[in-house]
Amino acid sequence: MGVSPPERVEQKFFVTPDRMILALALVRRTCRRDGAYPEEQINSLYFDTPELDEHQNSLAGEFAKSKVRIRWYGEQHDPHESAGPAAQTSSAVPGVSVWLELKQRRGLASTKQRCAIDVAAGMLEPQALSRGIVPVGMLVCAMAGFGFFSAKPLRPVIAISYWRLRFVEPRTGFRVAFDSQVRSTVIMPGIGCGERGLELPGVVIEVKGPSAELPACLGQLRDLGSSWTRFSKYSSSLDAHAGDLGSVYRLWPSGTMHAGASPGTRTSSREGATCGRN
Repeated sequence: MGVSPPERVEQKFFVTPDRMILALALVRRTCRRDGAYPEEQINSLYFDTPELDEHQNSLAGEFAKSKVRIRWYGEQHDPHESAGPAAQTSSAVPGVSVWLELKQRRGLASTKQRCAIDVAAGMLEPQALSRGIVPVGMLVCAMAGFGFFSAKPLRPVIAISYWRLRFVEPRTGFRVAFDSQVRSTVIMPGIGCGERGLELPGVVIEVKGPSAELPACLGQLRDLGSSWTRFSKYSSSLDAHAGDLGSVYRLWPSGTMHAGASPGTRTSSREGATCGRN
């Protein structure tokens, strides 16, 4: 029998734009920057059934949820910005490493399994993402190797990217991710109005460790941000695209809009351009 992937407890906090600087200051004061991969852009292509079963499970707050995605790193292959003709037709562009991933959650506990392959750079062009980056059979076989079997076909649904700062709480080893500039472009036909790079406000802070008890130095995150554990970037981005145009609420995760927050406010948290893998 295969070895079960290690579990970790994952908690998320949504921080509104007016509190982003305070939240980042708290994390910087209490944590060290990740020594290997301190920051980067993360890009993911999410897959779901034609009926969006996993999206519905997330909205319903189901105890057990799964996400199938293909992930790659860096700004060069941004899923929202079409490359020029030269980049699309060049045969000299080297292959790009991508990761086929299965993320599963049971309550607060989560596991992630992944395998890396190289693909032609052209498969990451925005206009090519509807083909799914890899052959569907390869994706299905990879998920089967992780113990995941979908009763329905899997289709590419949405591309999501964000800028991640990584930190480590030195006394406990808890890992903290500070995710800003969460942008999305729908790939599956029939959802939204074709907007590219639709950006959610605020930031999402993810805290991962061996238990649900936050280190004392990070406890203030509960006061600065709304608990977002039952939600996901995937589902919130889909909801934003499907929301009513012109509504100030459509870009906000459900239940997080408040009177003191300005929907148009955005504060950049970028500190450089270093690629990493996490």
